[in-house]
Amino acid sequence: MLKAFHTPGVIEAGCDEAGRGCLAGPVFAAAVVLPPDFENELLNDSKQLTERQRYRLREVIESQAVAWAVAECSPQEIDKMNILRCSILAMQRAVERLAVRPEHLIIDGNRWYPYEIPADTVVKGDATFMSIAAASVLAKTYRDDRMRQLAQEYPQYGWDRNMGYPAKEHREAIRQFGPTPHHRMTFRLLPEEQLTLDF
Repeated sequence: MLKAFHTPGVIEAGCDEAGRGCLAGPVFAAAVVLPPDFENELLNDSKQLTERQRYRLREVIESQAVAWAVAECSPQEIDKMNILRCSILAMQRAVERLAVRPEHLIIDGNRWYPYEIPADTVVKGDATFMSIAAASVLAKTYRDDRMRQLAQEYPQYGWDRNMGYPAKEHREAIRQFGPTPHHRMTFRLLPEEQLTLDF
């Protein structure tokens, strides 16, 4: 069962990102402040949930959270700064959009940059703390929505199915049609291929 708080007695926001390992599309992040009495047996790391469960939970989170926000970094920002920096920047942007200012942050993962709000990183935090799990659900569903929108403009890449990840159909479409403005030009198709998208 997920834990409620890392630091009880303070306003705490959980943060997570989605889309870090993709070849195309922005990286999304979310920050969520849950009420002290929040409970939901379904809530878990978004990767452990079905699509239907994620969207059901999104409605619950958005209606019951004390505050929540979603932000992103574009493929161009990712190419300029690298994906780690952009993942952290997107989370910081989400925190800044919260209607309530948190006193403490808990971040999924093991990397974070100095910030004006105290923070702790938690490896597998999305499977440990409810607020991080909630953030993972929002980041994932909002990013999926964006990739489905982009798929209408670029249907040949299968983004409505692979969400920009390096699936076989996606890699083959890049080779056939080349990259789009939504591709991360500094990413490799596959480690063993040592190929970049700078065709």
